[in-house]
Amino acid sequence: MRRLLKGLGTALLFLAVALCFAPSLIPPFLDRIYYRGPPSDHFDGERFFNPGFGHYGGGNPRSFVNRVLTADGRAEWPSEVPVRQTVPPRRVNGSEMRVTWIGHATVLVQTGGLNILTDPIWSERASPFSFAGPKRVRAPGVKFEDLPKIDLVVISHNHYDHMDLPTLKRLWARDRPLIVTSLGNDTILRNAGMPPRATEYGPGVEALDWGQPTLISRHEDRTGGGPAYVVPLRNHHWGSRWGTDRNRALWSAFLIKLPGGDIFFAGDTGWGDGSWVKEAAAQGPYRLAIIPIGAYEPRDFMKTNHVNPEEAVHMFEMLRPTAALGIHWGTFQLTFEAINDPPSRLANLRRARGIPANGFLATEVGRTFSVPAR
Repeated sequence: MRRLLKGLGTALLFLAVALCFAPSLIPPFLDRIYYRGPPSDHFDGERFFNPGFGHYGGGNPRSFVNRVLTADGRAEWPSEVPVRQTVPPRRVNGSEMRVTWIGHATVLVQTGGLNILTDPIWSERASPFSFAGPKRVRAPGVKFEDLPKIDLVVISHNHYDHMDLPTLKRLWARDRPLIVTSLGNDTILRNAGMPPRATEYGPGVEALDWGQPTLISRHEDRTGGGPAYVVPLRNHHWGSRWGTDRNRALWSAFLIKLPGGDIFFAGDTGWGDGSWVKEAAAQGPYRLAIIPIGAYEPRDFMKTNHVNPEEAVHMFEMLRPTAALGIHWGTFQLTFEAINDPPSRLANLRRARGIPANGFLATEVGRTFSVPAR
């Protein structure tokens, strides 16, 4: 009986993930059209794709579902990890840059009078369901009520662990930030009550194609010199909310261009052929790079979806930022590796390649650190 209940719990834990990886199991009526526009080198008129790879399947979904149900090779995570939460300052002015890892892909960057959030999620589950799906084992490193007023939110794609509508609704109601994402995702946000950006420097949702910039704010208002803007950049991933809406909206990394030093946020990504990393490196230099290091096993299935620590270090060496933060680990158990495997492997790789510990960090949730100027 205990074994049966454990198997049932595992199945529920991974239900949302498995459904997204197995669109053939989802009724066609759950499909959605998020974007209409002319074909391009990454849009065929109906769905987006990774250039050079087409509409790849991301591994064998039936094999993955079977392994989920049997928990074959899946490491056991603790149900809860203690977190020492922090209270960030309301603003960080001038050239100082303070960075707080809140958990998963959510990072607070404070610099030049701007408060920036990446892929914010404060929900207990990364799932379309409140009763099932991956549950948080680490609380957010900053309580929502302790979060300073947010000026800019970037959303890399529409998976539930990166586009968390309950959190985004709270942020919009409280702060009215600028929300920048990639093509098609604005439809989902608009349907959830977040309106499009109406003026050049105003709040609201703006959905952009790869390489298309938008101004964040008037430079004299916040940053003290030079334009501040954000640009979605190519990375290697996919998007879906319900399985059959696969790749109806675009995914992206981001360049956040600031007078005090630029930020690269990789979003959620596989390596692909690495050409997108070379393109991103050409947009540098970067003061801060935010790079995923977790959710990579089993490798035969996850290779097309998520980089592993070895690929993350390769990315770091190509981008050559002043500092990097490793994210996307230790918050939600989305895959099979042990909870501390990503930072452990990163530490071994740093030592082997002569990278200083403060060059590519994997911090505990809630820790704040400063990034030196270039």
